[in-house]
Amino acid sequence: MCSYCGCRALASIAQLTAEHEQIVNLMGDVRRAVGSVDATVLETATSMLTAALARHTTGEERSLFTELRDDPELADHVNELCAEHVDLDTRLGRLQPGGTAAVHDLEGLLRRHIDKEENGLFPAAAISLDGAAWDRVDVRLADDAAPHLSGAESR
Repeated sequence: MCSYCGCRALASIAQLTAEHEQIVNLMGDVRRAVGSVDATVLETATSMLTAALARHTTGEERSLFTELRDDPELADHVNELCAEHVDLDTRLGRLQPGGTAAVHDLEGLLRRHIDKEENGLFPAAAISLDGAAWDRVDVRLADDAAPHLSGAESR
């Protein structure tokens, strides 16, 4: 995960990066659960990852991506990342116990997706957006996160 450009100094980028770390950890739980013979273990792990992904992608799309779509140089890239959000959800919903190939494909897609954001889009956003845009991103991201601040879902 990126640490070279300083974009994590922006509160919204720091939050989205922290969510990526949580999602990667939950992906590990899903990978291990696929190997279990107990379908309930997989259902629990996928439910937790699905919820974390939904919160993250909703917040990301409503905040940062909304602002970046106004930049013609970034709009196509943002749309590609949104399509990947849908693909991740679809693949996660199809996992079955013993489906090691499917879970490895899902994890590969997830890690490549996060890499595109953290090493491409986030640094570009730090350069592209002005202070007013970052204020809007911060407000929208905080609004989306507010119902989930109980801490009960954190690891």
